[in-house]
Amino acid sequence: MKDIAQRFPENPLLSPIDLKASEDGLQIICLLNPGVFTFEGKTWLIVRVAENAIQKEGSIFFPVLNELGKTEIVELPSEHPELITTDPRVIRYMGLDYLTTLSHLRLLCSDDGIHFYEPEGYPPLFGKGNLQSFGIEDCRVTFLEDKYYLTFTAVSGNGVGVGMRTTTDWKTFQDHGMIIPPHNKDCTIFEEKINGLYYCLHRPSSVDIGGNYIWLAESPDGLHWGNHKCIIKTRKDNWDSQRVGAGAAPIKTEKGWLEIYHGANKEHQYCLGAFLMDLNDPSKVLARTDAPIMKPTEPYELSGFFGNVVFTNGHIVDGDTVTIYYGASDEFVCGAKFSIREILGALIYN
Repeated sequence: MKDIAQRFPENPLLSPIDLKASEDGLQIICLLNPGVFTFEGKTWLIVRVAENAIQKEGSIFFPVLNELGKTEIVELPSEHPELITTDPRVIRYMGLDYLTTLSHLRLLCSDDGIHFYEPEGYPPLFGKGNLQSFGIEDCRVTFLEDKYYLTFTAVSGNGVGVGMRTTTDWKTFQDHGMIIPPHNKDCTIFEEKINGLYYCLHRPSSVDIGGNYIWLAESPDGLHWGNHKCIIKTRKDNWDSQRVGAGAAPIKTEKGWLEIYHGANKEHQYCLGAFLMDLNDPSKVLARTDAPIMKPTEPYELSGFFGNVVFTNGHIVDGDTVTIYYGASDEFVCGAKFSIREILGALIYN
């Protein structure tokens, strides 16, 4: 099947040069994977902004947050025998891993869904405490019962887990800490209760037994999650052979809950696909696309901080049209439209 995404001709919509660094001594390297929502008649993005320290010859510098939420710059000798820098995303030093960048979340809005700006009075969101000392990343936004739920990846030397904050006005937030412990990410909450329960998709990570699969969980209150079930696995020798993860909140259709997800292969190419869950029991997966519905093809998707990547965790639904905002090459924010009917038509039923 061919790529069915209708990319915005204005892509990329946002590049690192479009925003200012959060403080002196830092520089924005990447804009990634925005959560998306509507608020006060506008389209909003909550963009992951990845920054690093300005480098100097002979040393490697990278930022971390201390327990007070202040940025500290760590300096390492670039020629140290136990320093490994082959991955642009991770530094390995003395057997421990550190991120080359520190991510926070920045709010931007738009009147037309294409041209975005930072409004006054909406502060950025930074990591808090020792469970978020390497930053917060890839926020999904769910609007449910007059409240916005922000689920995001919380990163620290303790591991990678799911943090959550809630808000009604995007200026004040309630912090709920880590709702799913390491190693876990790609958590998105359904925008409707099912049989009186909250539901979410999430992705535990496994390096030995099992794999990087999509799981379903339920909750009586949106905070405490249980009855976990594995529902989507990787597929050998396919475009999603190495890992899979949920995108934004599932879309309710007449045929079921439609989820746009990402998958990656052993060459670290990230594409998008879709699967369909039963309306009354989302643990029942009814259908799944065999081929990607979107794959990296454009120059801004093929080349960047980490090339050959399209990755989404935010969209707006308007009738048959779903507009996704996605990260390209781990560096740019872009937009594309899909027909929901066309995605449903591409599904292969079990």
